Amino acid sequence: MRKSFHQDLDEISEQLIEMTRLAGSAMSRATTALLEADLHLAEGVIAADEQIDTLRRQLDDRSVDLLARQQPVATDLRRVVTAMRMSADLERMGDLAQHVAELARRRYPDSAIHPAMRSTVQQMGQVAERIAAKAGSVIASKDIETALALEHDDDEMDRLHQDVFAMLTDGRWTYGTEAAVDATLVARYYERFADHAVSVARRVVYLVTGQFKPGADTKNEDS
Repeated sequence: MRKSFHQDLDEISEQLIEMTRLAGSAMSRATTALLEADLHLAEGVIAADEQIDTLRRQLDDRSVDLLARQQPVATDLRRVVTAMRMSADLERMGDLAQHVAELARRRYPDSAIHPAMRSTVQQMGQVAERIAAKAGSVIASKDIETALALEHDDDEMDRLHQDVFAMLTDGRWTYGTEAAVDATLVARYYERFADHAVSVARRVVYLVTGQFKPGADTKNEDS
């Protein structure tokens, strides 16, 4: 019975890693769709979000079943509960990639990103892809140092987010309101994507140590 239980726990971890891979891939493809005004690619990202949603439902159903049947305690209980919380973060990451793709679709055949913002948005996409990959690695390895180091990537995303707002507010922006709104939305989507990846890493720290790092839950209260 216990062997089966721990096999279920391992399969839950594998589902989380797969969700991380899918979310990172979705944001990478959404970034390309956004920058290249690629309608076909954007539609693909939007349609594929259901796969992440399905994995979350399956993971949560399995977790609830384990809680009911096995009544785990201590570390095993943390593994199940933390997995459910991480699945919510990962689903939200997929949703944010979908939002980027939807913006690309809405502005087609034009690009939603003005050339003045192109380099910054491209960098945000690269950071998002990197941070998602690291989150998956952290789930697999449960390495606390790697989990904590992931926040440096989030700092880079925050800096890029601030760069966007600086460009929009310091008098350099002369490209109209619609382009400014699009830039604001896109920057926010990437920034929140990174925040949720950080939340995943912090939950791994909790899983291993039994202690939450300050800010682990409060950072994602608004999305």
